[in-house]
Order: sequence, then C-alpha cells, then structure tokens
Amino acid sequence: MSAKAEKSESAFRTISEVSEAMGVPQHVLRFWETKFSQISPMKRGGGRRYYRPEDVEIIEVIRDLLHEDGYTIKGAQKHLREQGVKNVIQAFHAKAENENTQTKIEPEIDYNSQILTMAQKGEQKFREDEDTLATLKSLRARLIKVRQHLKPV
Repeated sequence: MSAKAEKSESAFRTISEVSEAMGVPQHVLRFWETKFSQISPMKRGGGRRYYRPEDVEIIEVIRDLLHEDGYTIKGAQKHLREQGVKNVIQAFHAKAENENTQTKIEPEIDYNSQILTMAQKGEQKFREDEDTLATLKSLRARLIKVRQHLKPV
C-alpha cells in the first residue's frame, strides 16, 4: 500500500481532503458555502470543488467559531462581518499559537510530577504489600502449628 504524497501548502484541495483534515462532513462544508460567502471554492466540470488555501483557512476559522467558541451560524457571520475576515483569522492563529505554546510546556511538568508521585506511591504500596505478605506467612505458620495440636493422636 503506498502512502499519499504530502501536498504543498499552496496546493488546492478537494472537498474530501478538506473534510478529512477538518473533521467536518462534506455535506456540512457544502452547507457552509451557502451560509458564508467567504468560502468560495473553484468549481470544475461536473461541479467538482477545489478549495484554495484561503478557503481552507477560513473553513478552519468557521469550524473553530462554531464548534469551539459556541457561535451560531448567524453569530459567526456577524462576527466575521464586524471584525473583518483578516482580523478574525489573525486572532485565530494567535489563539492557536498560544494553545500550542501552553500544551508544549505545561504537560511535561505535570506528567513528570505525576510519574514521580505514582512511583513513590508504588514503592510505598510495594513495601506495604511485602509487610502484609510477611504477616500472612507468619499467620499461616501459626495456623499449621495450631492445627497439628488439634489433631487427634
């Protein structure tokens, strides 16, 4: 099975490629085209859509506004109209960059401290289990002795 070659960032994308990359069904992309004039893919013979990089970028922003920020379609339309598409795209990239920076730094610290805590708890639990096992062995030995004394001769 051959792997798909990566397209350059400036390449046009089909609706199936955009759908897969964005996690948005194709019918939703077609619906958004009717609601957001900013999305205007080229259409070739047979109605096949080719999305420009700018279209993909605005789709990503619209998806974020609707799915992450909780905008309605009318709210997202109004936001794009009032703020301007370029400003909304810049804000989206700034937000994404900020989230990437936070996720790169914070989880490493959290994971390291969690792993250390788990290891310490594991050692403590292991020692407790060893003590419990020693106690059980001692009790077993006593029970065997008691049993021997209770057996009729």
